[in-house]
Amino acid sequence: MSEVSLPAARPAPFVSLVGAGPGDPGLLTLRAREVLTQADVVLTDALVSPALLAHCPQARVVEVGKRGFLPSAKQEDINDLIVREALAGGGQRVVRLKGGDPFVFGRGGEEALACRAAGVPFEIVPGVSSAVAAAAYAGIPVTHRGLSRSFAVLTGTDRHGPAAYAEVAGVDTLVFLMGVRHLPQITADLIAAGRDPQTPAAAMQWASTPQQRTVRATLGTLAQRVAEAGLGAPAVTVVGAVAALHEQLDWFCPAPLPLQGAQVAVTRTRDQASSELAALLSGRGAQVSEIPLLRFVPASSPRTLVGALNGFDGWVLLTSEQAVRALARTLLAAGRDLRMLARARIAAVGSGTARTLREYGLSPDFVPTRSGSRHLGAELPAAPGEVALHVGSQDVDPVLETALGARGIEYVAAEAYRSELSELTPAQREQLQEAQVVTLASAVGARALAQVAGTSFTAAVIGPQTELAAREAGFTRLILAEQPTLASLSDAVQRACRAG
Repeated sequence: MSEVSLPAARPAPFVSLVGAGPGDPGLLTLRAREVLTQADVVLTDALVSPALLAHCPQARVVEVGKRGFLPSAKQEDINDLIVREALAGGGQRVVRLKGGDPFVFGRGGEEALACRAAGVPFEIVPGVSSAVAAAAYAGIPVTHRGLSRSFAVLTGTDRHGPAAYAEVAGVDTLVFLMGVRHLPQITADLIAAGRDPQTPAAAMQWASTPQQRTVRATLGTLAQRVAEAGLGAPAVTVVGAVAALHEQLDWFCPAPLPLQGAQVAVTRTRDQASSELAALLSGRGAQVSEIPLLRFVPASSPRTLVGALNGFDGWVLLTSEQAVRALARTLLAAGRDLRMLARARIAAVGSGTARTLREYGLSPDFVPTRSGSRHLGAELPAAPGEVALHVGSQDVDPVLETALGARGIEYVAAEAYRSELSELTPAQREQLQEAQVVTLASAVGARALAQVAGTSFTAAVIGPQTELAAREAGFTRLILAEQPTLASLSDAVQRACRAG
């Protein structure tokens, strides 16, 4: 009986407007995590914790948010992008990942209306709003019997003026989001509207994260105290008698961290690995920017890969997590699956690739003692004359090919996906230039960074092969991790920051 391949069901377009919470990745809701695991595309705010992207390694991530008044996409353009991505290819699951709650000064209502106008189904996944979370992490209850029976949340980006503030004169507690830049004007207008200059007040920066800082003062002195402390965005301001409870209820006191305040750019060529590294660095106090260097697109000729694997009984070499995922997707798109590898022996370049294989139900037959193409080529248990099929991008791996060729093993490359250089936004280029250290976790990442942004960086590199590729590309200030692990790479970042 001949095999019949049924066409894959076309996915339906769907958008999830998801609240990411105030900063601590542990405050993400269970529903939000579930939605991320199903996403095809994630459109994320700049202030969303990079650790959350570990929940969606399969998704293409696009940063559309605003950070520190840098140039950013207009809201109308974001609305259009959400709809276009949802309708692309006949239908995609799009997650719009927003800091705090999507409906609390998050413009989630505008994005939902854009979906409704385009006929795209959507859902709202509420998040923990910084309007209450920032105060809570500073030990300030926005309501408290005897002190505050009501609270109002206001945007600090608009010029309300004394007359507008007079309208909320009866509200006990005022919470301002995005107001630190205009704090002198806000406090002056509140006093002009009748608020007592001695009213307790507080401002919280980077609430719920290891970088959290709180300034307590009075309404009349808050702006000056915030400026003296150097607090900036993102910050939340609370005005009202409850702010005085900070002195008694302050419970969240993050200890000084080794990378406190350090600016680190994590170059991204593999989504999950970069997100895990960003989370490790953030946990040590660093301010992390993820810089996507490559984007991955389908192979130019999927049938060639399927044909190469048909009946293949030699070694299949997988040298990245992306290769594993692309292989699985390519076979499924062709109406086949990983059972095509039943006669083959599978080698993974390292523990990360091996872990991804196991996620697909496959256990590698071989993993070298140390991660890297050179070690895979030198240690692969194959005899001279055998064929090793390297499943990866469109580029031949010269290190792997040379190592196998020296042993008489035939190297054959099979394209499962194509990698292309990303076009960096002005904001991403500025983040790179401000970074004290950039991280390089692969040879291809080193070459890509050199092409898109040059080599005038201090870089922490994950292993000797990456270091060699970085030097060949022109980098000179390199700090080598002692072990080819993300934890060791984080240690290398610390050494680089100490070195200056």
